Amino acid sequence: MVIADTSVWIEYFKGGHEPARRALRDLIRAAQAVLVGVVLAELLQGCRSAKEADTILSKLAGLRFLETTFSTWKGAGELSASLRRKGITLPLSDVIIAVLALEHRCAVFTLDPHFEQVPGLTLHLPARPARTR
Repeated sequence: MVIADTSVWIEYFKGGHEPARRALRDLIRAAQAVLVGVVLAELLQGCRSAKEADTILSKLAGLRFLETTFSTWKGAGELSASLRRKGITLPLSDVIIAVLALEHRCAVFTLDPHFEQVPGLTLHLPARPARTR
């Protein structure tokens, strides 16, 4: 299972970054894409209209959803504090995504390099298409 970060979903919906869009489409088709609340909230906060929000909600409706529990929040606080002691500050939303991934043994698919700084986190690195000469 793979949690797709907001950065990937934005590219998917706006039609940008074709390799990320293709990889996310493949995850959805294989029933491997997982949605989390903070990503849903971030996507909806960027909508310019109710119609745009409805479109996003309808596209996400069939995905598996991971709930955030007391344990998740505790883990997020502890992870954030641990990273800060090392001089690393990540957005709380990304720390929550990382903790959910660790709790549920999921990879994270993201375009944000700061996820690389989370110890033990597996990143989803889609295979690159073969280059033709």
